Amino acid sequence: MEIVYRPIGVIRTPYSDMAPFQADANDTAGEFCLELFPEYETGLRDLEEFLYVVVLFHIDRAKGYNGSNLAYPPSLAGGTVGLFASRSPNRPNTIGLDVTKLLRIEGGKVYTGGLSILDGTPLLDIKPYISADRKDGPLGGWGRMGGDGIPRRS
Repeated sequence: MEIVYRPIGVIRTPYSDMAPFQADANDTAGEFCLELFPEYETGLRDLEEFLYVVVLFHIDRAKGYNGSNLAYPPSLAGGTVGLFASRSPNRPNTIGLDVTKLLRIEGGKVYTGGLSILDGTPLLDIKPYISADRKDGPLGGWGRMGGDGIPRRS
């Protein structure tokens, strides 16, 4: 089975060589903009009704999946987690996701809060962040590491 995605635009950020590991919706380090190709501009209608958007992108400068299902998050100082318990760009499918503030829309440009994306990255999709996306309760994750470095659920 072959799956083909086509970009709907390009993402503009202040990051040319290295982007942050996680998006910060309040980042003011520069301008963040999703520039849609003209044929998709009408798809932005009513998007300004939302406070946040989900941005899906192709991690085009990733080195490619190396076959390892382990990741080495910088915050673990040499520790490992399973690939799918990380945001590592070393993935079988180089699809990235950020949730960020929607600041304004001007024509085919969507200005947002911070993104963890390099300038010029292909934009795959934009979705509104809706209340059903929010999940209550503890988030778990690396902040709950056991003595053996393995994340624990509470």
